[in-house]
Amino acid sequence: MKIFHTADWHLGKLVQGVSMIKDQEYILQQFLKDIDEEKPDVVVIAGDLYDRSVPPTEAVSLLDDILSEIAIRREIPVVAIAGNHDSPGRIHFGSQFMGAKRLHIVGNLSKDLKPVVLKDDFGEVHFHLIPYTDPSHVRYVFEDENVRTQQDAMAKILEHVVDSLDPNARHVLVGHAFVTKNGIEEENKTDAERPLSIGGSECIDAKLFEPFNYTALGHLHQAHYVDTEKVRYSGSPLKYSISEETHKKGYLMIDLANDGSINISKKELVPKRDLRSVENTMEEILKSPKCEDYIFVKLLDNTPIISPMEKIRSVYPNAMHVERIMLKDFNNVQQEVVSRQKMDDITLFKSFYLEISGREADNQTIELFQEVLQEELLTNREVEVKS
Repeated sequence: MKIFHTADWHLGKLVQGVSMIKDQEYILQQFLKDIDEEKPDVVVIAGDLYDRSVPPTEAVSLLDDILSEIAIRREIPVVAIAGNHDSPGRIHFGSQFMGAKRLHIVGNLSKDLKPVVLKDDFGEVHFHLIPYTDPSHVRYVFEDENVRTQQDAMAKILEHVVDSLDPNARHVLVGHAFVTKNGIEEENKTDAERPLSIGGSECIDAKLFEPFNYTALGHLHQAHYVDTEKVRYSGSPLKYSISEETHKKGYLMIDLANDGSINISKKELVPKRDLRSVENTMEEILKSPKCEDYIFVKLLDNTPIISPMEKIRSVYPNAMHVERIMLKDFNNVQQEVVSRQKMDDITLFKSFYLEISGREADNQTIELFQEVLQEELLTNREVEVKS
């Protein structure tokens, strides 16, 4: 069975206040072309179809169009779950009658964990759809007060799933979670994704998924496997943060053999506009060829630039952010943090000059400041005497 594994579409996403809907439409049209070429037996979407629980109208329309193209016009089954960004109720709506049209979506967790059963030439493949669910809800559904963490929640859910696995079928789990090797705490390396837990561990041990032939995960935006080749994140189809600048975005193609073994390949998608950073002086940036990419600019100029974004957008019309790189450490000497209220005038000026210009004031600059300061003091004294 040929499976397309994708996740984290985040339809309706805003990056730096800019709507990504046109870029999402572009990349999903490319995804549809690949479906036409590869003709998969099923498409898996492992959560975060939308970017927020109440998505904008254009995001709902785009999802409707894409799912209709896959499941109805191409007659390819789609299995999908809600992620932590989705509204479970909205995603789950209509799931009973949509299944008849090859669209199998689960938003709400329940005790009824029956798999979606699909068939190929070698028999049945069972897809176990586990939507993102808070531990408190799992505690309520399964009436178990011992469920407190994400690990507890997933272990409780899979306890019920594994007990009923058909030994004559192959099994694919679809989940949305932060899965790590041995459940060890790791940092989410993209700032485009919100944490699943506040004040507690959000990580789940990959070993929980050993009974399955393949585990299709969503939540983390970079494609990778966890502990074993058969537990994988597809990553998001687009870059949604500058922290994802180096990611190679796309989806995974999985060939599930008769014996349950898998062969995995990654297919990259080419965005309409890349999202990347540029680090240079304003003078050099203005010499660059015009480009429509989403640009995060790091200016290296020593002096302040008036209206920097206006100038940058003459070259990069879709520039999203600009900042100046300030060097805080010179000659490998650690700068001592001193309360500004305790600084004398000269020390305060040196600190200010370093912060603004990115370099230390030379003797000539300091002497000039001293002259201006002295004139100011004399002027103030004359005013005091006259008053």
